[in-house]
Amino acid sequence: MPRIATTDLDVFPLNLGGNVFGWTADERQSHAVLDAFAAAGGNFVDTADSYSAWVPGHEGGESEAIIGRWLRGRSRDEVVIATKVSQHPGRPGLGRDNVLAAAEDSLRRLGTDHIDLYYAHFDDESAPLVETLRAFDQLVREGKVRYIAGSNYSAERLAEALAIQEREGLAKWVALQPHYNLVERAEFEQGKREIAEREGLGVLPYWALAKGFLTGKYRDPAAPGESPRSASALEYLDDRGRAVLAALDEVAANHATSVTAVSIAWLAAQPTVVAPIASARTVEQLDALLDGARLRLADDELRRLDEVSAPVAGGDRA
Repeated sequence: MPRIATTDLDVFPLNLGGNVFGWTADERQSHAVLDAFAAAGGNFVDTADSYSAWVPGHEGGESEAIIGRWLRGRSRDEVVIATKVSQHPGRPGLGRDNVLAAAEDSLRRLGTDHIDLYYAHFDDESAPLVETLRAFDQLVREGKVRYIAGSNYSAERLAEALAIQEREGLAKWVALQPHYNLVERAEFEQGKREIAEREGLGVLPYWALAKGFLTGKYRDPAAPGESPRSASALEYLDDRGRAVLAALDEVAANHATSVTAVSIAWLAAQPTVVAPIASARTVEQLDALLDGARLRLADDELRRLDEVSAPVAGGDRA
């Protein structure tokens, strides 16, 4: 199993996303997916305190609670749990008191005494960076969090945070969770990847399948969507997106596998990437993700996918 940076966290090369737990997957379905993931050797689960506050009647924390009830029947040391703070409607932002209180809430919902990897979910410029980072350091010193990380920070703010941690002698971020996939490359590759390489950060990209577009299901803009994400996925269906799908089809045929698996395998092969994050509503969907975690692409296949997905000048969209 790959290891996250300088930690002792050895993780499966697929980070199972928990954003669908309590949203498009009910508790029974969620536990079935988690059981299948563990049976396949998976040990790395990603969630956030805000999942799934966007669902009518939800308040946030539903995903953590579902994972927590699943954990009751397992050895805690066999599972690496990552969660995040800053977006829960009742615990917004990254001020010191909020970070500490939100961590306690997550620990309670997860039914555990520690979080393995705790992220600052989105940057909060209203809170001084040093205040936020001292709160995270306190959680590490108290043993409530083992390692800390950042997500959705600009390259400039990411570099500033790392410099503060170094200067102040605080616990350092060991990982970065950026938005990164075959059709969303520019933001990470043009700045953040260099920082990750220089600072030795493990990269755990979210939306590895571009909101479902890289499963190959969304090819006809006139077709009714079966997923709440279908409209977002279809935003990628331009000339570049179609070229990416065509190349994925070719590579998938070479390996008798799915477009989904090839998309995951391409991402896993990128410099600094430890484990792509992807979610599954069903065990059948999980199977394709697991295939991707096991698949190794040839150098010429990686080059082909690199070429057709290269960002256009100024970003990823024409």
